[in-house]
Amino acid sequence: MKRSIFALPLILAIGVSAASADSVTIETFRGPVEIETAPQSTFVYDMAALDTLDALGVTNITSVSQTYLPYLSEYQGEAGTLFEPDIEAIHAAAPDLVILGGRSIEHLETVQRIAPAVDMTIWGTDLVAQGLDRLAAYGTIYGLQPQAAELRQQVEAALADTRAAVAGQGNALIVMTNGPRISAYGSGSRFGWLHAYLNLPEAVPDLEDTTHGQAVSFEFLREADPDWLLVIDRVAAIGGEGASAQVTLDNALVREMRAWQQGRVIYLDAGALYIAGGGVQSILAALTTLRTAFDAEARVSE
Repeated sequence: MKRSIFALPLILAIGVSAASADSVTIETFRGPVEIETAPQSTFVYDMAALDTLDALGVTNITSVSQTYLPYLSEYQGEAGTLFEPDIEAIHAAAPDLVILGGRSIEHLETVQRIAPAVDMTIWGTDLVAQGLDRLAAYGTIYGLQPQAAELRQQVEAALADTRAAVAGQGNALIVMTNGPRISAYGSGSRFGWLHAYLNLPEAVPDLEDTTHGQAVSFEFLREADPDWLLVIDRVAAIGGEGASAQVTLDNALVREMRAWQQGRVIYLDAGALYIAGGGVQSILAALTTLRTAFDAEARVSE
């Protein structure tokens, strides 16, 4: 099992409280849950959770048959899918802990009948705060508080550095392509933390805050004419079939946009952001991509 490049020592115990020498009370998506510490084997049905557990260096993890994310592929196992846990596999392996979230959550009660299981869903507009809460909980469960503290520090530092990089460089519009279809996401959406935490102005305020974004046209993009276009490619994220974001956006109307003409179209790591949103490595990857692009533009403008 690889050791995460992020694991370094400090101390953190945020969002959890000791219940006894062998158990703690952690905050889950469904409220406080008492759980035994130091599980020796874990099944994971949530990619944001797996992302953070990997960053912490947790070992003896089994996950789904398709994690979608290359950096998490070593955890792929015969445990079912993100949408359908293999109940027989869980029963046979008898893991000390099963972590579910998001796409797998409707199976929580079924899994709880055969193994300790928690709902660690990350959902809504404030994925960063929830992600850091989950990080603290995992650090306490697995006795890795120092590593959790260092990871939190890295996220907070990356947020501050990226906030400084984007300052004064205009507004942005977040879009997701799904083959030929395009949706736009505002500050109240699942990707809204990119605006809220970075003080990055919205090119189009008051977009619909729906799970799948507001469906928009190429004409909408041209009229919005953002300074920066932040792109998430769903086809690439899930390994599906269809036109890539680069192909979809390469048309006459988009080519009239300032962002396109000035090379200010940023293709984010779609898999990490879409599949593992709120995971520590997912957050850090998005911030690195943005900071690199904005820093490069600042150097050109000097």
